[in-house]
Amino acid sequence: MTSKTISVTELKQNLGEIVNQASFGGTRFILLSHGKERAALISVEDLRLLETLLEESQRELVQTQQLNVLAEARQLRERGAEQGYSADATAALDEVREERLDDLTDLR
Repeated sequence: MTSKTISVTELKQNLGEIVNQASFGGTRFILLSHGKERAALISVEDLRLLETLLEESQRELVQTQQLNVLAEARQLRERGAEQGYSADATAALDEVREERLDDLTDLR
């Protein structure tokens, strides 16, 4: 895949040809307006790939956050047990942790 930088004026003058190059030739265009990068023109295939990568990245972020919350809950449970809190509270935290783990498993 190649990238080309073109002005919006050039895009307007050669729209059909540039769209075909992006769509069928795999060329990615960076569009300049007043000398500054303002937008990009890419193929639908590239767009779908970017959307998929973004979704995967967001899913991984959520999973990491959930695992961090579970780790924090585990630490709280252990501290609570050390301070003599009842086993019922610890059992409730275990149950929440198992539910969260099930939720995480369903996301994968």
